[in-house]
Amino acid sequence: MLQLVELPTPDPGRSEIRIRTTAAAVNPTDTILRQHGPRAKDGLQPPWIPGMELAGVVDAVGEDSVWSVGDRVMAIVRPRRPLGGAQAEFVVVPDASAAAIPDEISDVDAATLPMNGLTVFSALLHLRLTAGQTLGVTGAAGAVGGYAVQLARVAGLHVIADAFEKDTDLVQGLGPAVVVRASRDAAEEAAAFRAAVPEGVDGLIDAAVLNAGALPIVRDGGALAAVRFWTGPSERDIRIHPVNVSNHLADGAEIAELAQLVVDGRLTLRVADTYPVAQAAAAHQRLQAGGTRGRLVLTF
Repeated sequence: MLQLVELPTPDPGRSEIRIRTTAAAVNPTDTILRQHGPRAKDGLQPPWIPGMELAGVVDAVGEDSVWSVGDRVMAIVRPRRPLGGAQAEFVVVPDASAAAIPDEISDVDAATLPMNGLTVFSALLHLRLTAGQTLGVTGAAGAVGGYAVQLARVAGLHVIADAFEKDTDLVQGLGPAVVVRASRDAAEEAAAFRAAVPEGVDGLIDAAVLNAGALPIVRDGGALAAVRFWTGPSERDIRIHPVNVSNHLADGAEIAELAQLVVDGRLTLRVADTYPVAQAAAAHQRLQAGGTRGRLVLTF
């Protein structure tokens, strides 16, 4: 279903930039778009271009843009729009969707930061935990889960993270206070967290997408951030926040703050592998097969 097509080169509008893409990450949201297409209400005609995060060089600027031609930038973009997403040679985004790439970070690494970084930023923002409270993280070995562990530590939270045996060293290296055994059975996963925190965690980032199966991990009156689609009711006055990173498309300033944490050694960017853009199908297939640690990145 993925193929290379030639489309007109887009031009930036007022307070917009055009990025000549050098790298674009492949995320689960991209495989979902490929499988199902946009929603009918979006009214978008094919071809549909996936991708929500990219890095590259500004090669054209619109009137009043704060950027300059030649700037190295990373950006977040909504693929469900007429111009499509990030997996394209030229991508137009608003000024506010981009952040400068520090000299210490490569374009390939930078392409993995905007979407997943803002996902965790949103989750922590809406969980409203304070320093010293306990955050649980499921799927801690994955891209979102790894960011969650490290950004929670930056916020002063007490982090309990899960890991399968093969990922234990990786997750411990991210610095949680406690690592519990992960399980593909939600009840077993919840039991492992409760053994570590009998009263339940104050908040949970469910990067493993356990959905309602993750609720027993959370204490009465706690909060849960769902990083995909929430499919169940809540219980015990647990507050649910379904994270929608599309609400943060103008948070380039926050991307810049996340990048500084990378430079400071407090946030780790993990690239599993790179693929030339002509091999995008192989990257999608590998991601869907599961078990990838870090992000796959298309290079242009």
